[in-house]
Amino acid sequence: MPTPDLPVPPADEDSLLSQKFGPEIANYFSGSPLNRLSFLRADTPFLRAAFAHRDARFLLLNKLAPLVQGAADQAHLAFATHADVAPLTGADPFARTEAEMISGYDSSEEEEQVVVVFLGVDELGVLPPLVLQQGENEKGAGEEGFGYRDFKGAPYFAVDVTPRGKVSGLAEALIAKMTGKGFSFLDNSPRPMGLHAGQAAMYGQARALIDWNARTPFCAQCGQPTLSVHAGTKRVCPPTDRAGGSVRDRKPCATRGTVSNHSFPRTDPTVIMAIVSADGTKILLGRQRRWPQYWFSTLAGFQEPGESIEEAVRREVWEESGVKVGRVIIHSSQPWPFPASLMIGAIGQALPGDGETIYLGHDAELESAKWFPMDEVKDALARGVSNLGEAAPEGYVEGALRLPPPTAIANRLITSVTEGFFVPSRI
Repeated sequence: MPTPDLPVPPADEDSLLSQKFGPEIANYFSGSPLNRLSFLRADTPFLRAAFAHRDARFLLLNKLAPLVQGAADQAHLAFATHADVAPLTGADPFARTEAEMISGYDSSEEEEQVVVVFLGVDELGVLPPLVLQQGENEKGAGEEGFGYRDFKGAPYFAVDVTPRGKVSGLAEALIAKMTGKGFSFLDNSPRPMGLHAGQAAMYGQARALIDWNARTPFCAQCGQPTLSVHAGTKRVCPPTDRAGGSVRDRKPCATRGTVSNHSFPRTDPTVIMAIVSADGTKILLGRQRRWPQYWFSTLAGFQEPGESIEEAVRREVWEESGVKVGRVIIHSSQPWPFPASLMIGAIGQALPGDGETIYLGHDAELESAKWFPMDEVKDALARGVSNLGEAAPEGYVEGALRLPPPTAIANRLITSVTEGFFVPSRI
């Protein structure tokens, strides 16, 4: 299986922290090359200029599958132009301010609204140029690149082109146009893990926000329809509705006039942990019933309200495997947009004696949990990694341990453990 390149951690001038704990770990779905400029998402002049500019790129998602070019296992994101998306989105979807959108809300027009998400600006110019058909021009004669205040670079947006409602025909026409150019929508049934570093992060951001908008058409507080604003990163419950030609008041809602978590996309913290034995010679791994034979991974679970990360690690490990964990350290994190998790990677050590006893009777989630010797795990990292649903790699011996690929934080945790946790302290 070809392994996509992984994101490069931020530059570090050999700081005291790195000397003490080792270099920062950047996991797949992190490392976006874009400056999100989140403080400009309500800046209407900025959004209008960015959307309409000839340098603007648009990532299209159809049923959350991204538009790509190339083979699925080594794909690059493909991007549309303003001319491509304008028939679907309208030439100027950011013409009104947030206040104007709320005051002019008309629920009868909701089926005509297409979610457009501002992703950020490629200030460093590291993303590849648009792939255009013969005869198309990326820039007009004498036109300068996009710039706003002190920020310069191609602006990027994501557009939900899933055919639905009154715009189904326009969405289908755009899909046909892009596939006619030789692009395709990456099969979204397996989780797309073949995108190049940075682009995977862009896709993760786009997927999470578009999915959240699609899943949140109604207010969690009062049940009334909501409106997408803030360049796709906020939904509001308008106080009035112009449907039918006259303005009417809607039911009261507690989200209006106050800061409300119901109005913003959620991120669900999830702990994932590599647990080593008390003597440091073995690693605890588990498997679910639906996984391929011999395929194991680290344990994981959702963090609960009022619970620290360390407490969540100990609770989840005990509930799933019966093993009792002592010291816990944070390793790294990974955005996981399926649909909206943040995987918080940790390494923990089991308590000696009875603390290492495996018991699966608390929680029926795992089919099996075992302590694997370090040498066996090292061999599996070299010969037995693959994505779920993929065949074992060349060189794998049937019956040997199989593990997740380097694009999964589970692999990075296991690798860290087999290599001695972190770089030894030099302080």
